[in-house]
Amino acid sequence: MVYINSWQEYQDAAEALYKKAPFKTRYCVKWKSSEGKLVLKITDNVSCIKFKTYSSIYLNRFEALNISLMEKMQNRRVVQPDPPPSELADPPARNSPGPTSSVTTAASGPTSGGVKKKKAKKKK
Repeated sequence: MVYINSWQEYQDAAEALYKKAPFKTRYCVKWKSSEGKLVLKITDNVSCIKFKTYSSIYLNRFEALNISLMEKMQNRRVVQPDPPPSELADPPARNSPGPTSSVTTAASGPTSGGVKKKKAKKKK
C-alpha cells in the first residue's frame, strides 16, 4: 500500500488504475469523525493506492473524483442542460395591448407542502 501525498498524483493514479482494470478495481472511502481523518483507497488486487488527509479543503476535490469515477463505472457522461432558446430578433413591445387571461388563481390550502401543524396537548 502506498500513500500518495499530492492530490493531483492520487487522482491521476486512481483514474489510471481504474482504466487499466475496470472490472477488478475497488474504491473505498473511510471517514473517522473522532480524528477528522479521510482515507481514500483504490485497489485492483495487484496495486493499492491510498490518500489520507485531515484537511476539509480536499472535500470538493474528493467529490469531483467520486463523480468522475462514478461516471466511468456507469459508462455515462454528465449531460449538460441545453441553454434556453434565444429571444426573437424583434420582441413585441411590452406596453402593447394583447390578449389577457381572465383566469384567476385561487389560493387553496397551504403552499408549503400541505403539512398541517399538530395541535398542542391540553394540560391537566
